[in-house]
Amino acid sequence: MSQTSQITQPEAALVLFSGGQDSTTCLAWALARFSAIETIGFDYGQRHRVELDCHGCIAARMRREFPEWGARLGDDHVIDLAILGQLSDTALTRDRAIEFAASGLPNTFVPGRNLLFFTFAAALGYRRGLKHLVGGMCETDYSGYPDCRDDTLKALQATLSLGMDRRVVIHTPLMWRDKRATWELAAELGGAPLVELIREETHSCYEGERDALHKWGYGCGSCPACELRRKGWEAYAAAGEQ
Repeated sequence: MSQTSQITQPEAALVLFSGGQDSTTCLAWALARFSAIETIGFDYGQRHRVELDCHGCIAARMRREFPEWGARLGDDHVIDLAILGQLSDTALTRDRAIEFAASGLPNTFVPGRNLLFFTFAAALGYRRGLKHLVGGMCETDYSGYPDCRDDTLKALQATLSLGMDRRVVIHTPLMWRDKRATWELAAELGGAPLVELIREETHSCYEGERDALHKWGYGCGSCPACELRRKGWEAYAAAGEQ
């Protein structure tokens, strides 16, 4: 599939767009399917807030390098969710070492984050007439976050639809893809140019490190997000060499 493929959804959608690999791949996925796209990002005091700085560069480059998609890419909305960072005592909202908590979850888990993200996205979508919400949550290659699970998001879709008294559809195109398959999806959607855009412009590292560009992208190379991204890239690159 490529960016010139026929639109399969003659409606508009709202993409949860952080500036990371997963959300950027989902943005491309949505641009290949929906007639128009708006994006929404959240500033919750995350220590890797540099991802929000990246997402403007990603959108600009996507408009320039993929003009057909660019014509469908509309408004970007950044929502101030500082209260979430104030409530959370996690390694993503505090300057502390990343480790596993007694619960078995990594202390990068921000309780309620995705629930709030989709709730605010649904509220914005209500005002903007956008019932389709797209997110990069994944249950295959992830850190065990319960609000990334398919069951959680299906239940949330039902709750939002009831609470808004309007149909809300949550799309998670990466739900059953590991990181290798996520790179492969990017290649299917936009070929080598999209893979390179994602490698160079997106940010996944929890430490906010953007000093060194590795084969798989920028990052510290040791946090859980970097490890997943690196392993996925290595598997994707090895498959391409076969």
